[in-house]
Amino acid sequence: MRPPARRRRTLLSLAGVVTATLLTACAAEGIEIAPVPAPNPPQPASIAPPAPGVVRPEPHARFDYQLGGAYVPPPGVRVVSRDRTARPEPGRYNICYVNAFQVQPDALDRWQREHPDLLLRDGGTIVMDTEWNEALLDISTDAKRTALAAIVGDWIDECARSGFQAVEPDNFESYTRSHRLLTPADDIAFARLLAVRAHAAHLAIAQKNGAELLDRSTDIGFDFAVAEECGRYDECGAYASAYANRVFVVEYAKPRFTATCRVWGETLSVVLRDRNVTPAGNREYRYETC
Repeated sequence: MRPPARRRRTLLSLAGVVTATLLTACAAEGIEIAPVPAPNPPQPASIAPPAPGVVRPEPHARFDYQLGGAYVPPPGVRVVSRDRTARPEPGRYNICYVNAFQVQPDALDRWQREHPDLLLRDGGTIVMDTEWNEALLDISTDAKRTALAAIVGDWIDECARSGFQAVEPDNFESYTRSHRLLTPADDIAFARLLAVRAHAAHLAIAQKNGAELLDRSTDIGFDFAVAEECGRYDECGAYASAYANRVFVVEYAKPRFTATCRVWGETLSVVLRDRNVTPAGNREYRYETC
């Protein structure tokens, strides 16, 4: 089973921090507060056509987020995201999850044996994402990005051979956890290599979080977005504008999900999942759509 879904954020403004703090306190008291939409909501951008052979997901398609284990989707679901080790769901648009910028905890020993030079180090110590116990990959140079793109690119090709239509490379914003050893430009440059590889395999590619880098989405080549808790952090409008409403939103708290549905439920694909994204039948399992 994969680790729980990512929920990292760099908030866009001090006002966002204050708002998030207040709303979190309200949620703890069981108070549901709907975010106030902007007087002039952002309009969907006119984005470039997809690469040849690439099919983007439809906007506002019912979505299921199955990173914790595959199961038969609920009725009406048209888009499913699953780990790269799972099989795609027949008759659906399938998104393949890959941890592209960091190392799964159970794979660290292998990386240390086979690719020790591709792990990010600070004075000889491997830089870790302490929240998820994941080592960061060293994408600080052209040579290392090229080497890592070959490894992750093989995973992307496997996704295509398995029958997925898109890929979701996680930890796009790894620079924020790098002890300042990586820069936004490093993550952008690596993401661009992954986009080229995905498009060569006729897969669409998603921007996974990283709202602070939305202004580079077209330059990178992203086709749509998977945005965790964009309602909580008031980022959904920015994603909607950047990707012409091709945005798959995952919320983990019921009050936030309800509030997000009030504003974006008729426009974006919004789901509520349990924080461990467990399969149906698990006692933690929770799934709702707007």
